[in-house]
Amino acid sequence: MKKAIFLDRDGTINHDVGYLSKKKDIKILQGAHEALSVFKSLGYLNIVVTNQSGIARGYYTEEDLKDIHDEFLNLLNSDNRVLIDDIFYSPYHTEGIVKKYTMESNTRKPGTGMIMLAVEKYEIDLNQSFLIGDSLVDMQCARNAGIKKILVMTGYGDITIEKCKSENIHIEFIAADLKSAAEFIGKMQI
Repeated sequence: MKKAIFLDRDGTINHDVGYLSKKKDIKILQGAHEALSVFKSLGYLNIVVTNQSGIARGYYTEEDLKDIHDEFLNLLNSDNRVLIDDIFYSPYHTEGIVKKYTMESNTRKPGTGMIMLAVEKYEIDLNQSFLIGDSLVDMQCARNAGIKKILVMTGYGDITIEKCKSENIHIEFIAADLKSAAEFIGKMQI
């Protein structure tokens, strides 16, 4: 079985700009390339799991998101090296305006649907895997899936610490950024 690093997108790999709806607004966080390279060198799959309620809310379409993710991959998978193995997203939200996507879905974090789809597709061992994110729903998703949790202080990290404490969510490591998370995981492999 394989091991994976599940990564939130905005606030973890990319600057959180609210609802990312244009390719020009992609801004990869400093150190993200290096961190993703470290994960790959340690034998992990890098899999992005991202809530995209902007689709349900009518801010952009799945086709727009595909264009954004194509550019995102183009920026990250450079020098003929694949740093992101796959991207799973959930377009659903109960308060959407696009009927097709206005519903509850277990794929939406903190649900584990995206994680389970990746597990099935890649035969991933969750006991050897991590979820890295900046929000409460990321940490809740990791807890719900039984994955080790790393909270990055980029994005919403500051307010998430207190929310996790109030929900008794044990975080394995609080990292300044993705690069710091990679250093922590690297030390665990020794």
